[in-house]
Amino acid sequence: MAQPRFEWDSSFVRDLEGLYIPWQAAPAPDARLLVLNEDLARELGVDPAALRTPAGLALLTGADTEGTEPVAQAYAGHQFGGLSPRLGDGRALLLGEVFDVHGRRRDLHLKGSGATPFSRGGDGKAAVGPMLREWVIGEALHALGIPTTRALAVVATGEQVARDTLLPGAVLVRVASSHLRVGTFQFAAMQEGDRGLVDRLADYAIERHYPDAADAANPYLALLAHVVDAQAALIARWMGVGFVHGVMNTDNMTISGESIDFGPCAFMDGFDPATVFSSIDHGGRYAYGNQPRIAMWNLARFAETILGLVDGDDDVAIEKATEVLQTFSARYEDHWSAVMGAKLGLGDPPADGGDALVADLLTLMQADRADWTGCFRALSTAVRGDPGPARAYFTDPAGFDAWVERWDAARARDHRDPAAVADAMDRVNPVYVPRNHRVEAALTAATAGDLGPVEELVAVVSDPFTERPGLDAYAAPAPDDFGRYVTFCGT
Repeated sequence: MAQPRFEWDSSFVRDLEGLYIPWQAAPAPDARLLVLNEDLARELGVDPAALRTPAGLALLTGADTEGTEPVAQAYAGHQFGGLSPRLGDGRALLLGEVFDVHGRRRDLHLKGSGATPFSRGGDGKAAVGPMLREWVIGEALHALGIPTTRALAVVATGEQVARDTLLPGAVLVRVASSHLRVGTFQFAAMQEGDRGLVDRLADYAIERHYPDAADAANPYLALLAHVVDAQAALIARWMGVGFVHGVMNTDNMTISGESIDFGPCAFMDGFDPATVFSSIDHGGRYAYGNQPRIAMWNLARFAETILGLVDGDDDVAIEKATEVLQTFSARYEDHWSAVMGAKLGLGDPPADGGDALVADLLTLMQADRADWTGCFRALSTAVRGDPGPARAYFTDPAGFDAWVERWDAARARDHRDPAAVADAMDRVNPVYVPRNHRVEAALTAATAGDLGPVEELVAVVSDPFTERPGLDAYAAPAPDDFGRYVTFCGT
Protein backbone atom coordinates (compact mmCIF):
# COMPACT_ATOMS: atom_id res chain seq x y z
CA MET A 1 0.00 0.00 0.00
CA ALA A 2 1.21 3.53 -0.81
CA GLN A 3 2.55 5.53 2.10
CA PRO A 4 0.37 8.46 3.23
CA ARG A 5 2.91 11.08 2.27
CA PHE A 6 2.26 14.70 1.35
CA GLU A 7 4.62 16.79 -0.74
CA TRP A 8 4.99 19.49 1.89
CA ASP A 9 5.75 23.13 1.36
CA SER A 10 6.08 25.87 3.99
CA SER A 11 5.78 29.28 2.35
CA PHE A 12 4.22 30.77 5.49
CA VAL A 13 7.25 29.71 7.53
CA ARG A 14 9.73 30.84 4.87
CA ASP A 15 8.21 34.24 4.27
CA LEU A 16 6.66 35.32 7.55
CA GLU A 17 9.11 34.90 10.38
CA GLY A 18 7.68 36.71 13.37
CA LEU A 19 4.17 35.34 12.85
CA TYR A 20 4.68 31.87 14.28
CA ILE A 21 6.45 29.73 16.85
CA PRO A 22 7.73 26.27 15.82
CA TRP A 23 5.87 23.69 17.86
CA GLN A 24 4.90 20.03 17.97
CA ALA A 25 1.56 18.37 18.58
CA ALA A 26 0.92 16.65 21.88
CA PRO A 27 0.97 12.83 21.63
CA ALA A 28 -2.32 11.05 20.98
CA PRO A 29 -1.92 7.99 23.24
CA ASP A 30 -4.53 5.86 21.49
CA ALA A 31 -5.31 7.48 18.13
CA ARG A 32 -8.37 6.15 16.34
CA LEU A 33 -9.81 7.51 13.11
CA LEU A 34 -13.41 8.67 13.52
CA VAL A 35 -13.95 10.48 10.24
CA LEU A 36 -12.03 10.58 6.97
CA ASN A 37 -13.16 12.85 4.15
CA GLU A 38 -12.14 10.55 1.31
CA ASP A 39 -13.12 12.92 -1.51
CA LEU A 40 -11.06 15.70 0.05
CA ALA A 41 -8.12 13.33 0.57
CA ARG A 42 -8.16 12.45 -3.12
CA GLU A 43 -8.38 16.15 -3.98
CA LEU A 44 -5.21 16.63 -1.95
CA GLY A 45 -3.54 13.84 -3.91
CA VAL A 46 -3.41 11.24 -1.13
CA ASP A 47 -4.79 7.71 -1.14
CA PRO A 48 -7.56 7.58 1.51
CA ALA A 49 -6.73 3.97 2.30
CA ALA A 50 -3.19 4.97 3.23
CA LEU A 51 -4.51 7.55 5.68
CA ARG A 52 -6.38 4.79 7.49
CA THR A 53 -3.15 2.98 8.38
CA PRO A 54 -1.09 3.57 11.53
CA ALA A 55 1.29 5.64 9.42
CA GLY A 56 -1.67 7.69 8.22
CA LEU A 57 -2.84 8.28 11.77
CA ALA A 58 0.64 9.45 12.70
CA LEU A 59 0.45 11.99 9.89
CA LEU A 60 -3.05 13.15 10.81
CA THR A 61 -2.21 13.68 14.48
CA GLY A 62 1.10 15.47 13.91
CA ALA A 63 3.20 12.60 15.25
CA ASP A 64 4.92 12.27 11.86
CA THR A 65 6.12 15.63 10.57
CA GLU A 66 8.85 14.44 8.24
CA GLY A 67 9.31 17.02 5.50
CA THR A 68 7.53 19.85 7.25
CA GLU A 69 7.84 22.14 10.27
CA PRO A 70 4.64 22.61 12.28
CA VAL A 71 4.08 26.04 13.76
CA ALA A 72 1.62 27.76 16.03
CA GLN A 73 0.50 30.87 14.19
CA ALA A 74 0.39 34.26 15.87
CA TYR A 75 -2.56 36.62 15.57
CA ALA A 76 -4.48 39.20 17.56
CA GLY A 77 -8.18 39.92 17.45
CA HIS A 78 -11.13 41.98 18.53
CA GLN A 79 -13.28 39.58 20.52
CA PHE A 80 -16.79 40.95 21.00
CA GLY A 81 -15.34 44.38 20.26
CA GLY A 82 -12.44 44.26 22.71
CA LEU A 83 -8.89 43.96 21.42
CA SER A 84 -6.77 41.02 22.55
CA PRO A 85 -3.27 41.82 21.27
CA ARG A 86 -1.92 38.26 21.51
CA LEU A 87 -4.18 35.32 20.73
CA GLY A 88 -2.63 32.89 18.28
CA ASP A 89 -3.08 29.16 17.88
CA GLY A 90 -3.76 28.22 21.48
CA ARG A 91 -4.86 24.69 20.60
CA ALA A 92 -3.84 24.38 16.98
CA LEU A 93 -0.88 23.95 14.64
CA LEU A 94 -0.23 24.64 10.99
CA LEU A 95 1.27 21.34 9.83
CA GLY A 96 2.27 22.75 6.46
CA GLU A 97 1.02 23.38 2.94
CA VAL A 98 0.33 21.06 0.03
CA PHE A 99 -0.72 21.56 -3.56
CA ASP A 100 -3.95 19.81 -4.45
CA VAL A 101 -4.65 18.06 -7.74
CA HIS A 102 -5.80 21.39 -9.22
CA GLY A 103 -2.52 23.08 -8.33
CA ARG A 104 -4.00 25.14 -5.48
CA ARG A 105 -1.96 25.72 -2.34
CA ARG A 106 -3.83 24.45 0.73
CA ASP A 107 -3.06 24.58 4.44
CA LEU A 108 -3.23 21.45 6.59
CA HIS A 109 -3.95 22.50 10.12
CA LEU A 110 -4.57 20.65 13.38
CA LYS A 111 -7.12 21.75 15.95
CA GLY A 112 -7.13 20.28 19.43
CA SER A 113 -3.49 19.23 19.18
CA GLY A 114 -2.41 20.43 22.63
CA ALA A 115 -1.18 23.51 24.43
CA THR A 116 1.11 26.00 22.70
CA PRO A 117 2.81 29.21 23.88
CA PHE A 118 -0.44 30.98 22.90
CA SER A 119 -2.72 28.83 25.06
CA ARG A 120 -3.24 31.38 27.86
CA GLY A 121 -3.59 28.65 30.46
CA GLY A 122 -5.83 26.33 28.45
CA ASP A 123 -5.13 22.66 27.88
CA GLY A 124 -5.07 23.00 24.10
CA LYS A 125 -7.19 19.90 23.69
CA ALA A 126 -10.59 19.46 22.05
CA ALA A 127 -13.55 17.18 22.63
CA VAL A 128 -15.09 14.88 20.04
CA GLY A 129 -18.39 16.79 19.79
CA PRO A 130 -17.07 20.24 18.76
CA MET A 131 -14.62 18.73 16.27
CA LEU A 132 -17.36 16.67 14.64
CA ARG A 133 -19.54 19.80 14.53
CA GLU A 134 -16.88 21.48 12.38
CA TRP A 135 -16.96 18.49 10.05
CA VAL A 136 -20.75 18.60 9.75
CA ILE A 137 -21.00 22.35 9.21
CA GLY A 138 -18.01 22.55 6.88
CA GLU A 139 -19.40 19.85 4.61
CA ALA A 140 -22.85 21.46 4.68
CA LEU A 141 -21.48 24.88 3.72
CA HIS A 142 -19.32 23.34 1.00
CA ALA A 143 -22.30 21.50 -0.49
CA LEU A 144 -24.30 24.74 -0.41
CA GLY A 145 -21.62 26.41 -2.53
CA ILE A 146 -20.31 28.63 0.28
CA PRO A 147 -16.52 29.10 0.60
CA THR A 148 -15.36 27.31 3.71
CA THR A 149 -12.60 25.49 5.49
CA ARG A 150 -13.24 21.74 5.61
CA ALA A 151 -12.31 18.77 7.75
CA LEU A 152 -10.03 16.18 6.21
CA ALA A 153 -10.32 13.99 9.30
CA VAL A 154 -11.36 13.81 12.93
CA VAL A 155 -9.19 11.52 15.06
CA ALA A 156 -10.00 10.39 18.60
CA THR A 157 -6.93 10.81 20.78
CA GLY A 158 -7.77 8.20 23.42
CA GLU A 159 -7.67 10.87 26.12
CA GLN A 160 -10.40 12.44 28.21
CA VAL A 161 -10.59 16.24 28.24
CA ALA A 162 -12.08 18.14 31.17
CA ARG A 163 -14.84 20.57 30.38
CA ASP A 164 -18.00 20.66 32.52
CA THR A 165 -17.43 16.93 32.61
CA LEU A 166 -14.89 14.51 31.19
CA LEU A 167 -15.32 14.08 27.45
CA PRO A 168 -13.48 11.97 24.84
CA GLY A 169 -10.75 13.99 23.14
CA ALA A 170 -10.21 14.46 19.42
CA VAL A 171 -8.10 16.29 16.86
CA LEU A 172 -9.54 17.94 13.75
CA VAL A 173 -7.43 18.05 10.58
CA ARG A 174 -8.58 21.20 8.80
CA VAL A 175 -7.96 22.21 5.19
CA ALA A 176 -8.02 25.86 4.16
CA SER A 177 -6.82 28.00 1.30
CA SER A 178 -4.87 29.73 4.08
CA HIS A 179 -5.22 30.73 7.71
CA LEU A 180 -4.48 34.42 7.12
CA ARG A 181 -6.94 36.34 9.26
CA VAL A 182 -7.78 39.98 9.89
CA GLY A 183 -6.26 39.22 13.30
CA THR A 184 -3.00 38.14 11.63
CA PHE A 185 -2.65 41.63 10.18
CA GLN A 186 -3.58 43.17 13.53
CA PHE A 187 -0.83 41.23 15.28
CA ALA A 188 1.71 42.17 12.62
CA ALA A 189 0.79 45.84 12.83
CA MET A 190 1.44 45.88 16.59
CA GLN A 191 4.98 44.47 16.37
CA GLU A 192 7.00 47.64 16.80
CA GLY A 193 10.30 45.82 16.51
CA ASP A 194 9.52 44.60 12.97
CA ARG A 195 8.08 47.45 10.94
CA GLY A 196 8.41 45.43 7.74
CA LEU A 197 6.21 42.60 8.95
CA VAL A 198 2.97 44.09 7.65
CA ASP A 199 4.64 44.71 4.29
CA ARG A 200 5.74 41.09 4.04
CA LEU A 201 2.36 39.83 5.17
CA ALA A 202 0.46 41.99 2.69
CA ASP A 203 2.74 40.95 -0.16
CA TYR A 204 2.30 37.31 0.86
CA ALA A 205 -1.50 37.67 0.94
CA ILE A 206 -1.49 39.26 -2.50
CA GLU A 207 0.70 36.55 -4.00
CA ARG A 208 -1.27 33.74 -2.40
CA HIS A 209 -4.84 34.95 -2.86
CA TYR A 210 -5.12 37.97 -5.16
CA PRO A 211 -2.11 37.99 -7.52
CA ASP A 212 -3.76 40.42 -9.95
CA ALA A 213 -3.60 43.07 -7.20
CA ALA A 214 0.17 43.15 -7.68
CA ASP A 215 -0.38 44.79 -11.09
CA ALA A 216 -2.71 47.48 -9.77
CA ALA A 217 -1.62 51.10 -9.46
CA ASN A 218 -1.89 50.69 -5.69
CA PRO A 219 -1.54 46.98 -4.86
CA TYR A 220 -2.48 47.37 -1.19
CA LEU A 221 -5.61 49.32 -1.94
CA ALA A 222 -6.46 46.62 -4.47
CA LEU A 223 -5.88 43.99 -1.77
CA LEU A 224 -8.33 45.81 0.47
CA ALA A 225 -10.91 45.95 -2.32
CA HIS A 226 -10.54 42.21 -2.97
CA VAL A 227 -10.98 41.33 0.69
CA VAL A 228 -13.98 43.65 1.00
CA ASP A 229 -15.67 41.98 -1.95
CA ALA A 230 -14.79 38.46 -0.83
CA GLN A 231 -16.35 39.08 2.56
CA ALA A 232 -19.40 40.83 1.10
CA ALA A 233 -20.03 37.79 -1.08
CA LEU A 234 -19.45 35.36 1.78
CA ILE A 235 -21.80 37.08 4.22
CA ALA A 236 -24.53 37.38 1.57
CA ARG A 237 -24.29 33.62 1.02
CA TRP A 238 -24.46 32.94 4.75
CA MET A 239 -27.51 35.12 5.02
CA GLY A 240 -29.16 33.40 2.06
CA VAL A 241 -29.18 30.03 3.83
CA GLY A 242 -29.96 31.33 7.30
CA PHE A 243 -26.48 30.60 8.67
CA VAL A 244 -25.35 32.26 11.90
CA HIS A 245 -21.58 32.06 12.40
CA GLY A 246 -21.87 32.98 16.04
CA VAL A 247 -18.44 34.43 16.81
CA MET A 248 -17.38 36.90 14.12
CA ASN A 249 -14.32 38.16 15.96
CA THR A 250 -11.60 39.63 13.75
CA ASP A 251 -9.45 36.57 14.39
CA ASN A 252 -12.25 34.49 12.84
CA MET A 253 -12.40 36.40 9.54
CA THR A 254 -10.15 35.19 6.74
CA ILE A 255 -8.47 37.30 4.10
CA SER A 256 -9.41 34.66 1.50
CA GLY A 257 -13.16 34.88 2.12
CA GLU A 258 -13.53 31.35 3.50
CA SER A 259 -15.72 30.52 6.49
CA ILE A 260 -13.56 29.56 9.45
CA ASP A 261 -13.81 28.80 13.18
CA PHE A 262 -17.57 28.34 13.19
CA GLY A 263 -17.71 26.64 16.58
CA PRO A 264 -20.95 28.02 18.09
CA CYS A 265 -22.68 28.30 14.72
CA ALA A 266 -26.14 27.13 13.68
CA PHE A 267 -28.78 27.46 10.98
CA MET A 268 -32.00 29.32 11.71
CA ASP A 269 -35.29 27.50 11.74
CA GLY A 270 -37.88 30.26 12.25
CA PHE A 271 -36.86 33.56 10.65
CA ASP A 272 -35.92 36.31 13.08
CA PRO A 273 -33.08 38.77 12.36
CA ALA A 274 -32.30 38.87 16.09
CA THR A 275 -31.50 35.14 16.17
CA VAL A 276 -28.51 34.34 18.39
CA PHE A 277 -27.30 30.88 19.32
CA SER A 278 -23.93 31.39 21.05
CA SER A 279 -24.03 31.11 24.83
CA ILE A 280 -21.56 33.98 25.22
CA ASP A 281 -23.22 36.46 22.84
CA HIS A 282 -25.35 38.08 25.53
CA GLY A 283 -25.91 41.34 23.66
CA GLY A 284 -26.62 39.86 20.24
CA ARG A 285 -23.53 41.41 18.66
CA TYR A 286 -23.26 38.50 16.22
CA ALA A 287 -26.97 37.92 15.64
CA TYR A 288 -28.08 36.82 12.18
CA GLY A 289 -29.18 40.29 11.12
CA ASN A 290 -26.00 41.96 12.41
CA GLN A 291 -23.58 39.88 10.35
CA PRO A 292 -23.20 42.34 7.43
CA ARG A 293 -22.59 45.25 9.83
CA ILE A 294 -20.02 43.27 11.83
CA ALA A 295 -18.23 42.23 8.64
CA MET A 296 -17.92 45.91 7.71
CA TRP A 297 -16.56 46.70 11.19
CA ASN A 298 -14.00 43.91 10.93
CA LEU A 299 -12.92 45.10 7.51
CA ALA A 300 -12.31 48.56 8.91
CA ARG A 301 -9.94 46.97 11.44
CA PHE A 302 -8.15 45.25 8.55
CA ALA A 303 -7.85 48.53 6.65
CA GLU A 304 -6.27 50.18 9.69
CA THR A 305 -3.40 47.72 9.60
CA ILE A 306 -2.34 48.53 6.03
CA LEU A 307 -2.82 52.31 5.96
CA GLY A 308 0.94 52.84 5.91
CA LEU A 309 1.17 50.75 2.75
CA VAL A 310 -1.74 52.47 1.01
CA ASP A 311 -0.07 55.90 1.18
CA GLY A 312 2.77 57.56 3.05
CA ASP A 313 0.50 60.46 3.99
CA ASP A 314 -1.84 59.32 6.80
CA ASP A 315 -4.70 61.60 5.75
CA VAL A 316 -4.50 60.46 2.14
CA ALA A 317 -4.29 56.80 3.18
CA ILE A 318 -7.36 57.15 5.38
CA GLU A 319 -9.31 58.85 2.61
CA LYS A 320 -8.40 56.18 0.06
CA ALA A 321 -9.09 53.27 2.39
CA THR A 322 -12.38 54.79 3.51
CA GLU A 323 -13.53 55.09 -0.08
CA VAL A 324 -12.93 51.36 -0.57
CA LEU A 325 -14.55 50.42 2.74
CA GLN A 326 -17.62 52.44 1.86
CA THR A 327 -18.14 50.19 -1.17
CA PHE A 328 -18.90 47.28 1.16
CA SER A 329 -22.58 48.17 1.51
CA ALA A 330 -23.13 48.36 -2.24
CA ARG A 331 -21.09 45.22 -2.86
CA TYR A 332 -23.01 43.36 -0.17
CA GLU A 333 -26.37 44.55 -1.51
CA ASP A 334 -25.39 43.40 -5.01
CA HIS A 335 -24.42 39.95 -3.74
CA TRP A 336 -27.50 39.75 -1.49
CA SER A 337 -29.76 40.80 -4.36
CA ALA A 338 -28.24 38.11 -6.58
CA VAL A 339 -28.59 35.44 -3.88
CA MET A 340 -32.19 36.31 -3.07
CA GLY A 341 -33.14 36.90 -6.68
CA ALA A 342 -32.03 33.37 -7.47
CA LYS A 343 -33.95 32.01 -4.47
CA LEU A 344 -37.12 33.69 -5.75
CA GLY A 345 -36.57 32.86 -9.43
CA LEU A 346 -36.32 36.53 -10.38
CA GLY A 347 -33.50 36.18 -12.89
CA ASP A 348 -29.96 37.51 -12.98
CA PRO A 349 -29.97 40.43 -12.47
CA PRO A 350 -33.25 40.18 -10.57
CA ALA A 351 -36.36 41.60 -12.22
CA ASP A 352 -37.35 45.18 -11.42
CA GLY A 353 -38.91 45.37 -7.99
CA GLY A 354 -37.05 42.30 -6.82
CA ASP A 355 -35.55 43.99 -3.76
CA ALA A 356 -38.98 45.14 -2.61
CA LEU A 357 -40.37 41.64 -3.12
CA VAL A 358 -37.58 40.19 -1.00
CA ALA A 359 -38.08 42.74 1.76
CA ASP A 360 -41.83 42.27 1.84
CA LEU A 361 -41.56 38.47 1.93
CA LEU A 362 -39.12 38.69 4.83
CA THR A 363 -41.53 40.94 6.69
CA LEU A 364 -44.24 38.32 6.29
CA MET A 365 -41.87 35.54 7.32
CA GLN A 366 -40.65 37.39 10.38
CA ALA A 367 -44.19 38.02 11.58
CA ASP A 368 -44.82 34.26 11.68
CA ARG A 369 -41.23 33.12 12.33
CA ALA A 370 -41.69 31.08 9.18
CA ASP A 371 -39.13 28.33 8.70
CA TRP A 372 -36.37 29.80 6.56
CA THR A 373 -35.28 26.69 4.70
CA GLY A 374 -38.70 25.08 4.31
CA CYS A 375 -40.51 28.23 3.21
CA PHE A 376 -38.05 29.11 0.45
CA ARG A 377 -37.96 25.53 -0.81
CA ALA A 378 -41.78 25.46 -0.97
CA LEU A 379 -41.89 28.51 -3.24
CA SER A 380 -40.87 26.47 -6.27
CA THR A 381 -44.05 24.44 -5.81
CA ALA A 382 -45.98 27.70 -6.10
CA VAL A 383 -44.23 28.44 -9.39
CA ARG A 384 -45.38 25.04 -10.60
CA GLY A 385 -48.97 26.05 -9.82
CA ASP A 386 -49.61 24.99 -6.22
CA PRO A 387 -49.02 27.75 -3.64
CA GLY A 388 -50.45 25.62 -0.83
CA PRO A 389 -47.20 24.29 0.69
CA ALA A 390 -45.69 27.79 0.91
CA ARG A 391 -48.99 29.37 1.99
CA ALA A 392 -49.09 27.02 4.98
CA TYR A 393 -46.18 28.87 6.57
CA PHE A 394 -48.28 32.03 7.08
CA THR A 395 -51.11 32.78 9.48
CA ASP A 396 -52.21 35.61 7.18
CA PRO A 397 -52.83 33.79 3.88
CA ALA A 398 -54.33 36.91 2.34
CA GLY A 399 -51.10 38.83 2.87
CA PHE A 400 -49.10 36.03 1.34
CA ASP A 401 -51.52 35.73 -1.59
CA ALA A 402 -51.16 39.45 -2.33
CA TRP A 403 -47.40 39.06 -2.30
CA VAL A 404 -47.63 36.07 -4.67
CA GLU A 405 -49.60 38.14 -7.17
CA ARG A 406 -46.80 40.72 -7.29
CA TRP A 407 -44.18 37.97 -7.46
CA ASP A 408 -45.97 36.23 -10.33
CA ALA A 409 -46.17 39.53 -12.22
CA ALA A 410 -42.45 40.21 -11.77
CA ARG A 411 -41.52 36.76 -13.04
CA ALA A 412 -43.93 37.00 -15.96
CA ARG A 413 -42.03 40.01 -17.31
CA ASP A 414 -39.07 37.71 -18.02
CA HIS A 415 -41.19 35.37 -20.18
CA ARG A 416 -39.32 32.35 -18.85
CA ASP A 417 -40.73 28.84 -18.68
CA PRO A 418 -42.18 28.38 -15.15
CA ALA A 419 -40.95 24.79 -14.96
CA ALA A 420 -37.40 25.90 -15.74
CA VAL A 421 -37.66 28.70 -13.17
CA ALA A 422 -38.88 26.27 -10.51
CA ASP A 423 -36.07 23.84 -11.30
CA ALA A 424 -33.52 26.66 -11.02
CA MET A 425 -34.97 27.68 -7.65
CA ASP A 426 -34.61 24.12 -6.42
CA ARG A 427 -30.93 24.26 -7.29
CA VAL A 428 -30.35 27.12 -4.83
CA ASN A 429 -32.98 26.53 -2.14
CA PRO A 430 -31.90 23.49 -0.13
CA VAL A 431 -34.20 20.82 1.22
CA TYR A 432 -31.69 19.87 3.90
CA VAL A 433 -29.47 21.90 6.18
CA PRO A 434 -27.96 20.72 9.49
CA ARG A 435 -31.06 21.18 11.62
CA ASN A 436 -30.04 22.04 15.15
CA HIS A 437 -31.89 19.24 16.90
CA ARG A 438 -30.42 16.74 14.44
CA VAL A 439 -26.92 18.08 15.01
CA GLU A 440 -27.24 17.83 18.77
CA ALA A 441 -28.67 14.32 18.67
CA ALA A 442 -25.92 13.17 16.31
CA LEU A 443 -23.11 14.72 18.38
CA THR A 444 -24.52 13.29 21.60
CA ALA A 445 -24.57 9.83 20.03
CA ALA A 446 -21.03 10.26 18.68
CA THR A 447 -19.72 11.34 22.08
CA ALA A 448 -21.19 8.13 23.47
CA GLY A 449 -19.44 6.11 20.76
CA ASP A 450 -22.11 5.80 18.05
CA LEU A 451 -20.98 7.55 14.85
CA GLY A 452 -23.94 6.33 12.77
CA PRO A 453 -26.22 9.38 13.25
CA VAL A 454 -23.52 11.94 12.48
CA GLU A 455 -22.36 10.00 9.41
CA GLU A 456 -25.94 9.85 8.14
CA LEU A 457 -26.43 13.57 8.83
CA VAL A 458 -23.35 14.46 6.80
CA ALA A 459 -24.50 12.20 3.96
CA VAL A 460 -27.84 14.04 3.90
CA VAL A 461 -26.50 17.61 4.01
CA SER A 462 -23.76 16.84 1.50
CA ASP A 463 -26.50 16.64 -1.16
CA PRO A 464 -28.76 19.44 0.07
CA PHE A 465 -30.78 20.24 -3.05
CA THR A 466 -32.01 16.77 -3.97
CA GLU A 467 -35.19 15.71 -2.21
CA ARG A 468 -34.96 12.02 -1.38
CA PRO A 469 -37.55 9.55 -0.07
CA GLY A 470 -37.30 8.56 3.56
CA LEU A 471 -35.52 11.74 4.65
CA ASP A 472 -38.51 13.92 5.57
CA ALA A 473 -37.34 14.10 9.18
CA TYR A 474 -34.12 15.80 8.08
CA ALA A 475 -36.12 18.56 6.38
CA ALA A 476 -38.31 19.28 9.40
CA PRO A 477 -37.59 22.08 11.88
CA ALA A 478 -37.05 21.33 15.54
CA PRO A 479 -40.06 20.14 17.50
CA ASP A 480 -41.63 22.59 19.94
CA ASP A 481 -40.24 20.76 22.94
CA PHE A 482 -36.65 21.24 21.69
CA GLY A 483 -36.72 24.71 23.21
CA ARG A 484 -34.34 27.60 22.61
CA TYR A 485 -31.12 26.34 21.03
CA VAL A 486 -27.83 27.39 22.67
CA THR A 487 -24.38 26.63 21.26
CA PHE A 488 -20.97 26.63 22.89
CA CYS A 489 -17.42 27.22 21.64
CA GLY A 490 -16.18 23.90 22.97
CA THR A 491 -13.00 25.33 24.50
